[in-house]
Amino acid sequence: MTVLKELHQDHVNLNKLLAVLGYKLDKLKQGEMPNFVLLSDAVDYISNYADAYHHPLEDQMYDYFKNSGCPELNEAIVQCGDEHKLLKQCSEELIEAVDCILNDAVVPMDQFTAKLEHFLDRQVEHLNLEEGTLFPLLDDIADDEQWKVLSKQLPKMDDPLFGEQQKQRYIDLYSELLRDMQ
Repeated sequence: MTVLKELHQDHVNLNKLLAVLGYKLDKLKQGEMPNFVLLSDAVDYISNYADAYHHPLEDQMYDYFKNSGCPELNEAIVQCGDEHKLLKQCSEELIEAVDCILNDAVVPMDQFTAKLEHFLDRQVEHLNLEEGTLFPLLDDIADDEQWKVLSKQLPKMDDPLFGEQQKQRYIDLYSELLRDMQ
């Protein structure tokens, strides 16, 4: 599987998780309280996997193709790097809010709902940038030899939620995700 296809599969998987979180957000807006432990696990997954592995891998890939003579690609790469930083900040703010709730701190649900909605909106916008602009540009510009060279330079990591070796802490989240997707 090529680097771009692996990253695209990550996006497909992330979209599944974002759909579940969107469903939880809708229920929250209707006054139903979600399972905050599972919600925490979902945000933790996004933070730990996407922020710690997926985004740095993309950044390394984008850096490899930067200055390839395509101004549109370079502009999208800069925008994407800025978004990666913003997404990390959004993840941290949401994790902090969920932790407060789990530790019985008073958190107004309208504020929490706004944070969750902001988080989801930023994630979707970011995925749209990559899937709609960056990935197609890279697919047009890069040749097979460049992908081979890049693939050797990038670190490998199994996705802890959707990969072959699911970590125990994500088993409940994975099961919940499967239930919500049926």
